[in-house]
Amino acid sequence: MLAKRIIPCLDCDLAVAQGRVVKGIEFKQIRYAGIPWELATRYYQEGADEIIFLDITASHERRDTMVNVIKQTAENVFVPLAVGGGIKTLEDARNIFNAGADKITVNTTALKRPEIITEIAEEYGNQACVVAIDAKRRYESFEDRITVTTPKGECWFECSFYGGREFTGIDAIAWAKKVEELGAGEIMLTSMDRDGTYDGFDIELTEAASSGVRIPVIASGGCGNAKHILEAFEKTHASAALAASIFHYDEWPIGDLKQYLADNGVSVRL
Repeated sequence: MLAKRIIPCLDCDLAVAQGRVVKGIEFKQIRYAGIPWELATRYYQEGADEIIFLDITASHERRDTMVNVIKQTAENVFVPLAVGGGIKTLEDARNIFNAGADKITVNTTALKRPEIITEIAEEYGNQACVVAIDAKRRYESFEDRITVTTPKGECWFECSFYGGREFTGIDAIAWAKKVEELGAGEIMLTSMDRDGTYDGFDIELTEAASSGVRIPVIASGGCGNAKHILEAFEKTHASAALAASIFHYDEWPIGDLKQYLADNGVSVRL
């Protein structure tokens, strides 16, 4: 059995000097969390399997991504680093890899120009290309959609881009299948409805996507405690769980979380 991965996510706002890590609720209500490389170093020391950096304003404001932040982080952190936000071209990706990143995460550009997925995968390998999908539940307009049964009734999931500011009309589950075909090596799947709420992962969304593709899916959005991560691993085919708030605000040290999962039968790297 492959070990499940625990991945802290650092949402970075680079509109201030040197950048800062922030956390929102449903992609809004932003609050400060810390300095990017300081948090990343702490998570590495606590046992994080990977770390994801997202420049949450880069795509919206058409700014470059956080090359200097990644360089500074890579000096002291020796687990895979994935970086996303504002990556529009293969040259943008190359700059991030040269700064020390191991993976590139694309969302907005992938939806607008899907061939970027294939370009990154062919240049750096499938494992280096992660497609982020930010999905929101829709309970109407079901024509030509992949529907999912939930306690609240049938729904489908719509992809958003530009940091959740705009919606695309694209079915998230169908898009997950498509990005696999295009060469993505992994999917980071975020529930916009659960993001920052502490209500737990969207199990129906996560299972629909993770059972429909062969590549790893990272469950994201809504983690409030260790039981939520256990539930995601027990009820879906997710390969990894991503969290932010519970780590940023010292609610669940990564070592304690992993021990809890191991005690409950989940294979993790201790």
